[in-house]
Amino acid sequence: MEVIVTSRSALTALGFVLAGSTLGTASGLVPGLHANNMALLLAGFAPAIPGPPLYVGMAMLSAGVVHTFLEIVPTLALGVPDPAMAVAALPGHRLVLEGRGREALRLSALGSGLAVVFAAPLAIPVTRVMTAIWPTLRANLSLVLAGVVGLLVLTEYGLRSKLAAAASVALSGLLGLATLDLSPAAPLAAGSMLAPLFSGLFGAPVLIDAMGSDGIPPQDDPRIALSRPGLAGLAGIGTLAGAVVGYVPAVSSAVASTLALLAVPGRYGARGFVVATSGVNTANTIFALFALIALGTPRTGVLVALDSAGVPISVPHLLAAIALGAALGGTLVGTVGDRYLAAVGRVDATRLSLVVLGGLGILSFAFAGAIGVVAFLTATVVGLVPARYRARRANLMGVLIGPIIVG
Repeated sequence: MEVIVTSRSALTALGFVLAGSTLGTASGLVPGLHANNMALLLAGFAPAIPGPPLYVGMAMLSAGVVHTFLEIVPTLALGVPDPAMAVAALPGHRLVLEGRGREALRLSALGSGLAVVFAAPLAIPVTRVMTAIWPTLRANLSLVLAGVVGLLVLTEYGLRSKLAAAASVALSGLLGLATLDLSPAAPLAAGSMLAPLFSGLFGAPVLIDAMGSDGIPPQDDPRIALSRPGLAGLAGIGTLAGAVVGYVPAVSSAVASTLALLAVPGRYGARGFVVATSGVNTANTIFALFALIALGTPRTGVLVALDSAGVPISVPHLLAAIALGAALGGTLVGTVGDRYLAAVGRVDATRLSLVVLGGLGILSFAFAGAIGVVAFLTATVVGLVPARYRARRANLMGVLIGPIIVG
C-alpha cells in the first residue's frame, strides 16, 4: 500500500512539473515577457491552485527553468537588423545574419543544460563560501556594485563607447529611482514596474533597429562549430557567473554575462556569448535556490514567488523539478526554435516589429497601468543610447544597481 501511495505521489508531482513546464514554454516564447514578471503572475495564482504547496512550488520552479531555455527563441527570431548593422547587432543576431540561427539555438540549449550539470555539485561548496563572506559583502554592497559599474564602463572599447556606457548607467539609474517604488493601479493584481522598464530598455530598441531590414535570411544546418572542451569551458564560465547572480543583489544575468565574457577568449566570438549567457541564466536558478535556503532571501522572481506562496523547501523535490524542466527545455529549444525562426522569416520585419512593440505596450499597461506605458516609452528612449553608440546593453542594468547604491 505504501508503494502505491508513493507511486501516486510521484505521478502527481510529475503532473505538476509537466504543467509548469508547459506554462514556462508558453511564457518563454512570448516576446518581452521577463521571467520575473511570469513569476509574479504565478505567485498571484498559486494560492488558488488545488494541490500540495510543495507540488505547486515544483511547477513554479520548472516553469522558470523552461522559460530560461526557451527565451532565446524570440530573442534570436525578433529584432534581426539589416546586415549593414551587423557590427552593432546582438551576438545572437549576428549568428542569425550569418545563417547560423539553428546552431545558436542548440548552443544556447547546451550552455543551459551543462550549467545545470555543473551547478548541482557546486551549489553546496559555493553556498558555504558565500554564507561566510555574506556579512562583509552586505555591509559593503554599495561599494561592490559601484565597482561592478566601473568595470562595465572601463572595459568598453573606445572613449565614445565609455561615455555612452556611463550615460546609460546614469540614465537608467535615474529611471529606476523614479519608478521602482511606484505601485500603480493595473489590470493585473500581481503587476510591477519591472515589465515596462525591462521591455523598454532591452526589448523595444532591438525591435526599432530591425525596422526596414530584410528580416531573417535562410538558415543553414544546425551543426555546432565549437569543440566539446570549448563548450564545456564556456558553460563553466557561465555557471560561475550564475553563482554571482544567485547571491549578489542587483547583479543581473546580463551584468554577470558581460563580466564573464571578459574571461572568454576572443576566438569564440558570438558563439561564446550565447553559450556563456545561457549558462548564467539557468545556473542562476540553482544557486538562487540555495541562497534562499542559506540566507533566507530570494534572489530571483521565481524564488520570490516560491517564498511568497509559502512553498516548503524540500531540496530533493525542487532539484528534481529543475532537472526535469531542464531536460524538457533543452529538448524543446531546437524543435520549437527551428519552426519559430522559419515562421518569423516569412513575415515582413517592419510589420512584425510594430506588432511586437504594440504588444509590449499592452504588456506594460497590464502590469503597471497608464504609468507603465509612460515608463515603457521613457525606457525605450534610454535603451536606444547604448544601441546607437555601440556600448553594451548590460549598462542599462543601472535601473536596478543605481537605486541600491543610492540607498
